[in-house]
Amino acid sequence: MTRIIDLIGNTPLLRLDGPSQATGCEILGKAEFLNPGGSVKDRTALALVRDAQERGLLKPGGTIVEGTAGNTGIGLALVGGALGFPVTIVMPRTQSPAKKDALLAAGARVIEVDPAPYTSEHHFIHISRRLAEQTPGAFWANQFDNPANKAFHAATTGVEIWEQTGGRIDGFVASAGTGGSLAGIAQALRARKPAVTIALADPAGGALYSYYTTGELKPEGSSITEGIGVGRITGQLDGLSVERAYRIEDGEFLPILFDLVEREGLSLGGSAGVNIAGAMRLARELGPGKTIVTLLCDAGSRYANRLYNADYLRARNLPVPPWVESGAPLSAAV
Repeated sequence: MTRIIDLIGNTPLLRLDGPSQATGCEILGKAEFLNPGGSVKDRTALALVRDAQERGLLKPGGTIVEGTAGNTGIGLALVGGALGFPVTIVMPRTQSPAKKDALLAAGARVIEVDPAPYTSEHHFIHISRRLAEQTPGAFWANQFDNPANKAFHAATTGVEIWEQTGGRIDGFVASAGTGGSLAGIAQALRARKPAVTIALADPAGGALYSYYTTGELKPEGSSITEGIGVGRITGQLDGLSVERAYRIEDGEFLPILFDLVEREGLSLGGSAGVNIAGAMRLARELGPGKTIVTLLCDAGSRYANRLYNADYLRARNLPVPPWVESGAPLSAAV
């Protein structure tokens, strides 16, 4: 008998026709939005909970507590519900309403807090840790520094990519939220093909591009993306090296997302847009005929009020979806 958590992982690789044709390479996206909770973070959630159970950190009657920008919380709510654990999520109130709604619909208790820098005791991660410490029987998932995150991606996501490409992979590109998927997949691929090129795609506002190019954690600019663009070296990223690093501006990835909707019927979130833009940059550097893989982290529906909202985008002088820009007023169409 199949349970909902048995559907996590083993997602397909999709050929992205537009990016592939534009670069002369095969650009493939791992369709992580097809996980039951709708994102790559379902894997992280399952990894953290299973590891905690095995180590006796989460016992029957316990509560799962985590600080998250949204998707990991949705995954934890799904996994917790399937295994009988209540879930409490602490998240910044600046995240998209659709994520909060998805958390509530999945059965999570949601505590919203004002945004604060990681150095502040009021940062959502620190608040979640203190809440777990004060709750009897609680397990703090600690996705940013818990080694189970990276290990699970090394054992599953990275192996799946290797097998699905038949080992014919020249590069892997991803952005980093916790860094677990990037570091874990890099570990799995390098173990099988040391010459594979690993690249970071960092949104404006993130500090990792600066770190991997200058050695200094220095954020620059800002982005409308959510959940990526980490400002520190997390436990997942500790020891990771990359061959390439790219800073991806909003104005670069948005047209790529819009084109995928119009021409390939594929609506994706901002992190996927950053990833694909990074994959296209790497493809052009490596040259025609290469195979580049990236992650399609989640779907665009969770960000419709931002990524696909003309008023929101115009207010920030960003590109607007062509089908919105060219749409005639209703009065002219009837």
